[in-house]
Amino acid sequence: MNKLYMVSLGPGNAELLTYKALQAFKNSDVICVPTKSKDESFTKSISYKIVQDALKLLDITKEVVPVYSPMRFNPQDWEHEAKIILDALNTHKRVSFVTIGDAGIYSSIYYLLDIIKEKRPSIYESCEVIPGVTSFSAASAEIKKALCLGDEELLIKPINPRSEVKRTEILMRPKLGMNTKTLGEGDFYTFENMYLTDEKITPSKIETVKKYMTLFINFAKR
Repeated sequence: MNKLYMVSLGPGNAELLTYKALQAFKNSDVICVPTKSKDESFTKSISYKIVQDALKLLDITKEVVPVYSPMRFNPQDWEHEAKIILDALNTHKRVSFVTIGDAGIYSSIYYLLDIIKEKRPSIYESCEVIPGVTSFSAASAEIKKALCLGDEELLIKPINPRSEVKRTEILMRPKLGMNTKTLGEGDFYTFENMYLTDEKITPSKIETVKKYMTLFINFAKR
């Protein structure tokens, strides 16, 4: 079966790539890299530089496929990008597509996955999204200053929104035994003991918190 990796590149330093990201590069036949240049060159591509630095760290070479990404927030552009990825999967068994930062935060990854889900459901189902270090977590570490402590909140928002702003809420640090009615309603997912042997992901809001490592995400309604 063909395999697609959607790989987060982190904030710009190849040494901040995750082990899973590096393994994806090792396993891939080709790596699809976005470029804003119409001639499909990589002279201005930060993503290309990070990928090349990562391949040097791994001491391997891989074929790189340019993906013209003009960043116009245009659905036709995403269709074109998804086509390049799917074309690569027609001729190669394992393909990586990369994105700066983390795939879940202001990335085109999920626009592309929506298209891939419609056109090639089997590729979507087997696809692996690999998270990455965010620019703001890296910035926090650089100056040794916490983003949030105690009961402080962390707000992430676009400076120049194109339309009415919707909101995803990440709810952390619940008390054991708490009833979740107070969290309200929405498109909730519950994550308990992520990456541990008894990990459980529930596509809704559980009623009572039973584990300390419980995270709720109330996704924006799209």
